[in-house]
Parts: sequence; C-alpha cells; structure tokens
Amino acid sequence: MKSTMPVQHSHSTRHIIVLLLLLLALWFNTSAHSEIVNLDSGNIDEILGNADVALVNFYADWCRFSQMLHPIFEEASSVVKEEFPDSKHVVFARVDCDQHADIAQRYRISKYPTLKLFRNGMMMKREYRGQRSVSALADFIKQQKNDPVQEILNLSELETVDRSKRNIIGFFEQRDSDNYRVFEKVSNILRDDCVFQAAFGAVAKPERYSGDNVIYKPLGENSPDMVYLGSLTNFDLTFAWTQDKCVPLVREITFENGEELTEEGLPFLILFHLKEDTASLEKFQHETARQLISEKGTINFLHADCDKFRHPLLHIHKTPADCPVIAIDSFRHMYLFPNFKDIDTPGALKQFVLDLHSGKLHREFHHGPDPTDDAPGQPSEVASSPPESSFQKLAPSEHRYTILKREKDEL
Repeated sequence: MKSTMPVQHSHSTRHIIVLLLLLLALWFNTSAHSEIVNLDSGNIDEILGNADVALVNFYADWCRFSQMLHPIFEEASSVVKEEFPDSKHVVFARVDCDQHADIAQRYRISKYPTLKLFRNGMMMKREYRGQRSVSALADFIKQQKNDPVQEILNLSELETVDRSKRNIIGFFEQRDSDNYRVFEKVSNILRDDCVFQAAFGAVAKPERYSGDNVIYKPLGENSPDMVYLGSLTNFDLTFAWTQDKCVPLVREITFENGEELTEEGLPFLILFHLKEDTASLEKFQHETARQLISEKGTINFLHADCDKFRHPLLHIHKTPADCPVIAIDSFRHMYLFPNFKDIDTPGALKQFVLDLHSGKLHREFHHGPDPTDDAPGQPSEVASSPPESSFQKLAPSEHRYTILKREKDEL
C-alpha cells in the first residue's frame, strides 16, 4: 500500500512557495511604485540636492508611531509619483536614525517620526506637522509644487497690494533668465513668509529704468518701499536680504505655530497685547531691535494675543485687562517683566534677558534677591517659586511622537 504522506507534504510545500511568491510580488510592486529612497551619509547630499522638493521621514524601527507611518508614507509616495514621476521634481526618502545617528544629529532630530521638507538640498524651517494620512501627505507635497510667484499683468495691480502682508515684487525683462531663476528659488523657500509677485517684459518696463530689480513692500499703507541693491544672480545675497525682510525679528505665536516654536528650544520673550494695540507692539519691536539684536539666537522674540492666550497670563496672575505685559517663558518657569512702561529705559529689557541667562531670575524667585542687590544690613526676603511654564504644553505630544529625552537646565 502506497503512503499518501509525500503527496500531502508536496501540496503543503507548494502552498508555502506560492504564498512567498505572492508576498514577494506584493512587496516588489509596492516598492517599485513608492520608490522610497533610503538615505545615508554617502547619498543624502546628492539626492536631496537634485530634487526640487523632498520629504524625508526620520524614523526609528522600534518607535510605534514610525511603524504606523511607514505604509502611509509609501502609499502617499505612490500617489504623488503618478503626478510627478521625475525624481528631480519630487523625492520621498527616509533615514533610519538608529543606523545613521550622524544624519539625525546633523538635522537635530528630537522625536520620531519627524517629517522634514527640503528644497534643492536646503532644509526648510517648517517641518510637516499635519495629519498622517495618505491624502494629507500627498496634498501637502502637491501644494509645494505650486508656483509661489503671482504674475503681475498690469502695474495697476500694485495699487491694491495687501499691505497687511509682506510683499516681495520683482521686475524682469525675461522669465527665462538667471535673475528670475534666483528670484524663483528664493520665493520657493520663503513662500510661507512673504507674498511674491513678478512682472515681465513690457509690463515690467516702466519699473526697469535701471534694469531688473526687486523691491520689498513692508507692512502698513504708509511704509516706504525698500529696493534690493545686491546682485540678482547671487543666491546667497538675494536670499539673505529677502529672509531679513520676510521673517521678522519679533514673530507672532499662535496655536498653529506653537509646536514649531517650542521645538526650536529657545526661551520665549513674549509681549502679550490686545490685538488692536499696535502701538505697544511697535514699541516692543523697536526696543527689541535696539536692545536685544545681539541676543538673537539665544531667545525667541514673540508677541501674543492677550485674548487668545488668557491661560499663560493667568499663570503670571494677569488678565487681558492688564495688557500689555512682557514675560519670559524658559519652558520650566515664567518670569514677569516688572512694568511695561520701563521698556524704553536704556538697557532694562536687555538686563531682563541677561538675568535669565545668568540664572539670576531663577535664583531670586527661589531664594530672594541676590545679596549684592540687598540694602546693607537687610535680610533677604525669600520669594515663592516662579509659575511653571505654560508654553511647554504646546510642545510635541507624546501621543503623537516618541520624544527623545534630553537634559534640561534649571532656568
């Protein structure tokens, strides 16, 4: 009697082989369409530098949020590739931060997953923080491919420019020129910070009395135009000038950009003011530029709507009725500038910031005034603990990211 066991074994083996082939085909098909590029130190500069737009997923395999994002990221890549198949236009890429810690450190990755946007190799300041869905990611990248420069067809359009926004306007003889290509590259990078417009040929001619030129129209109806005097073919100079005009020294903090600002890691010097109180804002901007320009890079200069940010005000025992109010949030504590009226006292605002950096504000809240500040023979008055940080709550959430723990100072 012949045994049937070998036949069963044969059927089982064939079944497993078929399943493996199907899985392999599925993986190959997905990989071929999604074309997610794995970046390492040998290829990252070349790949990102040759792409108009690149979205890079910085991840760790052990991070559950990274694991959840992988299939979504791949499918979004497939959707976008249907419209932009050329890798010079759009690239979806990823970096395994455990395998390439040097790259993670280079781009200051502090959480997983982090989705950073690059243009021609330059990392954009604003990363992707939107919904993690195929449609949201695909729509985001498609929007990045929209032309940020609005063409001016008649110079009369300049009379109706929105002066509540910062406007950069170029006048060029030809669109196909080195001057305009640099202008277009700059506009792509700073598209979220300024409105860019351009006129060409006969339309631009009346404004081209000395050749191609670029002007800046600041906020406010009565603010005079400013003309760029550098070389239009020099990207670095053009970008630096435009960035200086488009990105103000004092930025507004909102609930939409709060996460981004907290992640910069710098303490906040904040003016709380009523929305209609533009005079206090202008005064704060003037004194910040006059006293604190040397502190740029050590602290963020911000202004906030008193009504929208009532909760942080309550932390320092203030209400919108007390505005304008100036405070520092160090992400551990909040410190109140004694009196807004003293803002134009020479050096007062700067000393407030220096006292933060030296630790004096923290010491005095815990232990009272430093001995050098006491009157002779008078004991120090022990102060209560300063209010806890309020804006730290706007930082990236642990329900959405795996946050890398770092040492914090005591400021």
